[in-house]
Amino acid sequence: MKKLVSLLLASVLLASGALLFASCGDDIDVEFVETPYAGTTLYVYNWGEYISDGREGSLDVIRYFEKKYDIEVKYSTYQTNEEMYAQLSTGARYDVVIPSDYMIERLVREGLVQKLDFDNIPNYEYIADRYKDLYFDPDNEYSVPYTAGMVGIIYNTTKVDEADIADQSWSLLWNTDYDRNQLINMNNSRDAFGTAMYYLGLDVNSTNRADWDAAFNKLKEQNCIYLMDEIYNKMENNTASAAAYYAGDALSMVQENPDLAFYYPVEGTNSFVDSMCVPTTARNKGAAELFINFMLDPYIGAMNANYICYASPNTEVWNHPDYDYREGTAEYDILYSLPESYTADPDRMQYFHILDDATQAYMDELWLQLFQ
Repeated sequence: MKKLVSLLLASVLLASGALLFASCGDDIDVEFVETPYAGTTLYVYNWGEYISDGREGSLDVIRYFEKKYDIEVKYSTYQTNEEMYAQLSTGARYDVVIPSDYMIERLVREGLVQKLDFDNIPNYEYIADRYKDLYFDPDNEYSVPYTAGMVGIIYNTTKVDEADIADQSWSLLWNTDYDRNQLINMNNSRDAFGTAMYYLGLDVNSTNRADWDAAFNKLKEQNCIYLMDEIYNKMENNTASAAAYYAGDALSMVQENPDLAFYYPVEGTNSFVDSMCVPTTARNKGAAELFINFMLDPYIGAMNANYICYASPNTEVWNHPDYDYREGTAEYDILYSLPESYTADPDRMQYFHILDDATQAYMDELWLQLFQ
C-alpha cells in the first residue's frame, strides 16, 4: 500500500545442481537449494515500498530468493489495486500479485487468479486462524495472507493542536483552522470516500446512492489535498500537519521523524488484509508457489515485517527473536492492539467489498466530480 519505489535487481548466475553459498547482505550466507525452477524467471507485481529491499540495513529478500533458488525475479510495482487490476484484466502476465481483500474478491469472481496448490506452500500452517476463511476467499483456495492493517491519521505533534485531536476523530481532516495544503486525504476513491463514510457512520459497501451522495458532499467540505506517495515526504519533512494513511506506512514515517504520531479514529476505519495470489496468466506457477512459501519462512517473514512495518499474519513472526515489533513495544500497540472503541464495537472496522457495477460506476462518477 504503499510508497512507489523501483528496485534495482541483478540476476544471479549459479551452477545448476551444485551446492553453492553466496553473501547476501551483512554476514548472511545463502545455501543454494535445487528445484525444477532453477534458471527460470519469476514476475512479481507488488505495491511500492512493500518488501524488504536491502536499504537501511534491511534484508534484500528478493536477492536472497534469487540466490537461494537460482530464479531471476523481475519485480515491478503499482500504486493502487485498481492499477494492478487494469493490468491483469488486459492480459498482463505476472506470476505473483499481492492485492487487497476486496480486489481479490473481484479477481476470483472474474477468473483472473487461479487456485493454489498448498502442497507447495507448507509454511501456510503459520498463518493465524483469524486471517483464514475471510469473505474474499472463504475456502482458502486462491490467496495467502501477506500483511494486515488498518487506516488512521498520522499527524505532526508540533503542528497540530492537542485540543484538535483530543477526541481522536476523523474531524481533524475537516478542521478549517489549518491551511488546505496542510491536511491530506488519500488519492484513491475507496479510501478517500471511506474517510467521509466512517465519519458519518455509513457502510463503506453501501449500494444506496444517498449514502454516496452524503459522503461526496462531506468530502467537498473537507479541508484536504489528495496525495499518495507524496505523503511520505510531506510528513517526514514537516511540510504537512496531518494525513489519512495506512498504519504500517505511518510507523515507517514515525521512524524517520519523531515529531509524528498516529491514531485510529474513534468513528471507525478500514481493516484490510493483503494477500499473495497467482494470476491465471502466470507462466511460472511452481516458482510462484515457491516464492509464496519462501515469504512465509519465519526468518524471512520477520525481516520483511521489520522493514515494511505492517502487521504480520504469520504466527511464527510474532515472537521471532529477530522481529522488532514484538509485544511490549510501542509499534506492537499500533499494529496489533485495538482502541477500546473498536473492541467494544468490532463493526467499526470495515472491510472493503467489491462494489456492484452500478455502485462502482456511481462512485467513479462522483470521484471525478470532486476534482471539477
